[in-house]
Amino acid sequence: MMKNFILKFCCFFMWVVSSACETHAQEKLSIPVAEFETKLKARNYQVLDVRTAGEFKAGYLKGALQADWLNKKEFEERTRHLNPEKPLLVYCASGVRSEQAAKWLLKKGFKEVYNLKGGTAAWQVSGKKLEASQIAAQLSITDFEKMIQSGIVLVDVGAEWCPPCKKMEPVIKQLQAELTDKFKLVKVDGGNDIEVMKYIKADALPTFVIYKNGKEIWRDFGIVSKEVLQSQLVQ
Repeated sequence: MMKNFILKFCCFFMWVVSSACETHAQEKLSIPVAEFETKLKARNYQVLDVRTAGEFKAGYLKGALQADWLNKKEFEERTRHLNPEKPLLVYCASGVRSEQAAKWLLKKGFKEVYNLKGGTAAWQVSGKKLEASQIAAQLSITDFEKMIQSGIVLVDVGAEWCPPCKKMEPVIKQLQAELTDKFKLVKVDGGNDIEVMKYIKADALPTFVIYKNGKEIWRDFGIVSKEVLQSQLVQ
């Protein structure tokens, strides 16, 4: 009888301690605008906007990458290219989605994750400004077709705010340096050139398509090795 009582008491005590720790961790997870801004200015943080691409385009924090928390497939794919060892700042419009995302990221092994309490709404109420996307004319399908008509052309469909796209940037630059005059690079803005993306059926970022004299000869998406791209460009 006594043993059962002690066992139940120990279990209850461990549950209380666990709950207290979890509550404490949640309290530390969301931080106010002033503290978030201080960390943002430190420049040793990764910044992640978990809103939709449309919300992001309307205004975002400087240096932020984007992954839509409500699109679980996209979110998992993009965040796996972030560095879990490096502190991460996350935000959304009100702080609700980003808090959920922050908890998920911590469970996935990220060491430090801080959520902007109140989101971009609180940020703006505090008198802080958001970066605005440069309004640019969409690349037309006609102009795109002209770009791919001659020789070997590598089309890179990506965006500045896309984590795997950023990871591929040095690979593309290396190929340009090493294969000078072997191919032409055409960049399609994944956040702006929507009609071209539909036309070539590019529904993931980044997407890479190689054309030879106007005809598609190869495509892939996501992280692609330099060796694979090189082998396709010089075949």
